[in-house]
Amino acid sequence: MLLRASFEFPFKDPVLVFSLILLIILLVPLFLRKLRIPGLIGMIIAGVVIGPNGLNLLERNSSFILFGTVGLLYIMFTAGLEIDMEDFRKNRQTSIMFGLTSFFIPQIGGMVAGFYILGFGVASSILLGALLGSHTLLAYPAASKLGIAKSRSVTITVGGTIIADLLSLLVLAVVASSARGELGAGFWLRLVISLAIYSVVIIWGLPRLSRWFFRNVESENVAQYTFVLAVVFVTGFMAELAGLEAIIGAFLAGLVLNQLIPHRSPLMNRIEFVGNAVFIPFFLISVGMLVDVRVLFKGLDAWIVAGTMIIVATAGKWLAAWLTEHFFDFTPTERNVIFGLSNARAAATLTAVLVGFELKVLDESVLNGAVIMILFTCIVSSFVTESAGRKLAIAESSKRVDLSAGPSRILVPISNPVTIEHLIDFAILLKEPASPVPIYPLAVVKDAEDTETQLVKQNKMLEQAIHHAAAVDERVQLVTRIDMNISTGVLRAIRELLITKVVIGWNGTITARERIFGSILDNLLEQSVQTVFVCKILHPLNTMRRMVLAVPANAGLEKGFSTWVMDLNRMAKQIGVSITIFADAETSRQIQLVLAKTPLNVEKIYRNVEDRSQFQSLTREITPDDLLVVVSARAATLSYDSYLDRVPRQLARDFEKISFVILYPEQRLVEA
Repeated sequence: MLLRASFEFPFKDPVLVFSLILLIILLVPLFLRKLRIPGLIGMIIAGVVIGPNGLNLLERNSSFILFGTVGLLYIMFTAGLEIDMEDFRKNRQTSIMFGLTSFFIPQIGGMVAGFYILGFGVASSILLGALLGSHTLLAYPAASKLGIAKSRSVTITVGGTIIADLLSLLVLAVVASSARGELGAGFWLRLVISLAIYSVVIIWGLPRLSRWFFRNVESENVAQYTFVLAVVFVTGFMAELAGLEAIIGAFLAGLVLNQLIPHRSPLMNRIEFVGNAVFIPFFLISVGMLVDVRVLFKGLDAWIVAGTMIIVATAGKWLAAWLTEHFFDFTPTERNVIFGLSNARAAATLTAVLVGFELKVLDESVLNGAVIMILFTCIVSSFVTESAGRKLAIAESSKRVDLSAGPSRILVPISNPVTIEHLIDFAILLKEPASPVPIYPLAVVKDAEDTETQLVKQNKMLEQAIHHAAAVDERVQLVTRIDMNISTGVLRAIRELLITKVVIGWNGTITARERIFGSILDNLLEQSVQTVFVCKILHPLNTMRRMVLAVPANAGLEKGFSTWVMDLNRMAKQIGVSITIFADAETSRQIQLVLAKTPLNVEKIYRNVEDRSQFQSLTREITPDDLLVVVSARAATLSYDSYLDRVPRQLARDFEKISFVILYPEQRLVEA
């Protein structure tokens, strides 16, 4: 009897239900990949088949609604999290233009079609246009996997989505209040006040709270992820209290945390993994479970309403993408990406049609037609985004300029377990994202009687580096050396591994022996030509607000000039901070020439400094939220000045609570 009850339709046993869902998430994409069908479509179709309107294997109960809602908010959150904020600011006018056209063209088309073709009343026609004007970034995960999430076409579509959905939901609120007889001065007053309070809390309060949290629990990985989830859902709920929809709050949460969660970080890796593995597939399946294909066989009314909605909805989004292409000089491929991303309907559309149906503003034919339209637009969106996105990814990769002769090979000598994670994070952000070369954490053990014991201790410490880098899917290769002293061990590893950059921690103390024989850093700089980054990092890099770069005169004459300029620009881009550059006019001009070759847009402020005394102005501007980077030089090089020798210890003394990096550029090999 128990076995029979377990297999009654729909399934009730939670273990069986979850097993079936996991099998769908696992097998459907693998099967459809061979047929070259986007996995998103497979999840939706699977929902149709197993849902209450299909084989009735599963019912769309509160658990599915919960996980589906989580998945939808996850999509909106990751869209805000991955958006290129500098490109977003640069293209905000385009985003606003696209958002307005993407909403008003289908809105007007829906009103006209509803009133003149379908014979609806004024309120029903307005609400029909509103649900056609919204869209859901259903295909965004596909764009992200193709590596085009930061392209301008995706950026303006994401920005336009929030405008279109916001307008759609505002129209819904107005029509719903009118249907209830609540539309008056009180409604508008409450809406304006609640939106003002919500904006202050999200824009002013949330960034400060998040930065404080990440700084104080930087080693608690589980707590950080839980905090992010809490932020997403609390901001979503607060949006509902303010009269908006939760998807708006989730998107705003992504924008707020955008600059606090680097794209290449353990936390970002966890966010993407959990979303793509569980929550987003649940949402797609739950959307499919809403579809009832039987309505197509109940008469012509369903076909007429569904066909009208599909034509107006698809044509409206395509026309908005076409206008964006022609007014802002986009390519046809970029236009298709914009259309593909913006054509899918799900969340806001479902909200509008369900509310309208409950208030009797919309009838059952519109409800059924909306469900069919959702299936059709989701399928079109997935196919178009996959096809155009792949073409765009190929086109953009062919435009990238190779500014280096080869990938960086980064060595991270480690002696203090407290600094391991900060140094590894710095190396990860320094490394080219596409480079297959691993990062090399190094431990050097002095040759002595207890060498074996020290080796065991050092290897345990290096395992911490592996664990930390693995959370970002970053390859590391542990290196240990036994040598008479630390300096020669590091130098030998540099030669053997063909290292190009060294990231080393800063030790502010200096012993009497080091005064006579030189410190490890002194010996390293004297006997190597590689770029060396000396780091004293007190806080997680993702909590920095600004990078302050101090560059000496003649720095542009050094061999490694272009390399470190590009490195720091890429790092600032990934952290999400601006760069304030203190340099003389000629050096600033040379920096601008180098950065003109990169597509990575980072906000920069140039401060003219013509002599060393003016660098004292730095002391009045640096805060604990800044990352200070001082470009130094080895002795007898073109940009060397004797005062540079005193800079590291002056920084350690005068900026005790400031994170700083001393950068020694690559030098030319001296022929024997």
